[in-house]
Amino acid sequence: MPSWETEAGRIVEEFLDASMVPDPDRARTYMAPDVCITFTGGRVFDDPSGSTGFNAKRYAWVKKRFERTDVVAGATEEEAIVYNIGTLYGAWPDGTPFEGNRYVDRFVVRRGKIVKMDVWNDSAEIILARAGLAEDGGAAVPAARIQDASAA
Repeated sequence: MPSWETEAGRIVEEFLDASMVPDPDRARTYMAPDVCITFTGGRVFDDPSGSTGFNAKRYAWVKKRFERTDVVAGATEEEAIVYNIGTLYGAWPDGTPFEGNRYVDRFVVRRGKIVKMDVWNDSAEIILARAGLAEDGGAAVPAARIQDASAA
């Protein structure tokens, strides 16, 4: 039998894989019925279809490149805290490609189901920089640099 740390990490990574397809129906199988998903900007959803719909408006398409998944020490079947860290890559609604958009997702897994998910990423900073509204012109946000689609 796997350790609770291993199991919680597997649940989170499989959920994220399903979310990035996107396949909200499969993603939902990893979540408790009363799940609370808090997205960037404090947007709250109670189902993976909410975040899928939000992403469909913000990006032409988006995927996650996992850097690592960390399970906080002391995880039990009753509760495990899991962080998944990496970068987003994809295209903005106008088709402009992007990569290197940092993200951190925090999960609470109870009895084998995700009950809470918190999402943070650099998308808002990048959108401000692309619109010319960043205080520093976007210089401090490497992922805000517009990529040449022909170089991809």
